Amino acid sequence: MRISTLILVAASFGFSAGAPCLAQSVPSAKQLENWRQRFPDADTNRDGTLTIDEANRYRQKMLSRATGQGNVGGASRGAPREFKVNPGWDQERFPEHAVCYLPPQEIKAIFEQSVKGKQPAVVAFEKPRDGALRIVGTGHSFMAPGYRTFPIICKAAGMTQPLYTHTGGGMTGSTRYKWEQENGIFDFEGRPEPKLLASIANAEWDAMMWGPYFNDRPAYYSCWIDFCLKYNPDMKFYLSDAWPQLYQLGTNPKSETFFTEEVFDRLGAERRAEYSKQVEVLRQQYPDKIFIMPTSDAMVLAAKAYLRGELPGVEGIHRVIGGKERSLWRDQLGHIGPGFDRLEGYVFYATLYGKSPELIEADIPFDGNASFPGPQLDRKFRQIAWQAVIGHPLSGVTQSR
Repeated sequence: MRISTLILVAASFGFSAGAPCLAQSVPSAKQLENWRQRFPDADTNRDGTLTIDEANRYRQKMLSRATGQGNVGGASRGAPREFKVNPGWDQERFPEHAVCYLPPQEIKAIFEQSVKGKQPAVVAFEKPRDGALRIVGTGHSFMAPGYRTFPIICKAAGMTQPLYTHTGGGMTGSTRYKWEQENGIFDFEGRPEPKLLASIANAEWDAMMWGPYFNDRPAYYSCWIDFCLKYNPDMKFYLSDAWPQLYQLGTNPKSETFFTEEVFDRLGAERRAEYSKQVEVLRQQYPDKIFIMPTSDAMVLAAKAYLRGELPGVEGIHRVIGGKERSLWRDQLGHIGPGFDRLEGYVFYATLYGKSPELIEADIPFDGNASFPGPQLDRKFRQIAWQAVIGHPLSGVTQSR
């Protein structure tokens, strides 16, 4: 969600806790219901009624995200790198009322009550005959570009991609946050929303995908893995490693001349070491089950290709530094620029299916600007994605596959 949108959402709730602001009286029941319909997440206990306290807490959360509260200078734009984690994560077992300990039918019933018929309580797919994998996933805005383009790429490759996700922005899309939310524990005490758990426990799945977050621990992933394997023993698991971000430099460079192939190699190596360490712990615990989707290596290769003049139509490295719209990265936090959603989708495809996207012969009808990326840049994205995937030792894919 963009900063301007967050501020607009917060402004929609024009009052403060305990007393109305000067510009607006205490909201009426009708106003509260209108807000609930526009912003259903504000109804935190999911009882169908938005209270003044719930509305105010939601407003404060949106303002906090918009201003980057809790970060020096707001540089991270609402994605804090330092935060407290509930001490319950240090215990050997989650609270006994955690949804993950319930039988499948009870998990389904809880989510059924939560959604009140607005969506199926259980999403299920027949085993695809076209070779597609049935995938569940969590993630945040760094995963969103790939989640958007991945099914389109699969369709061009002759597959209809079954994909069911539970996502959020920033921390709210992290594996830890989603586990607490789905189970109704810790910060979500008494408010379970087992969107994925209900379907995992009551249907067949082949794989799960995640996006990483700051200060991740292997335990944030092993809980999901254990639950999935309990009901689908053959599942495999894929973690995107994101990509280099400006915070790794300490301070922003004054111009894009700072960026060299050596700089990108260093930033990429830092990123690879960070997430390889996480995954190696999990791979020892779950042999032949855990893999990395190397989006970081792909963006490093793309950045180096840009420096060599090999990305036609791309105008800059980082819009925050160089001001160019068609840059690899577009904001301080590190969201990727226009067109690079294709690159992430190609990395997902190449890792999950072990095939080069260069082999896809059909045209791929991506949304957006029809003239950018052009055919040459699209072919380069496919090539880079495959190089990144076969070049990463933890992707599970080799040149021979």
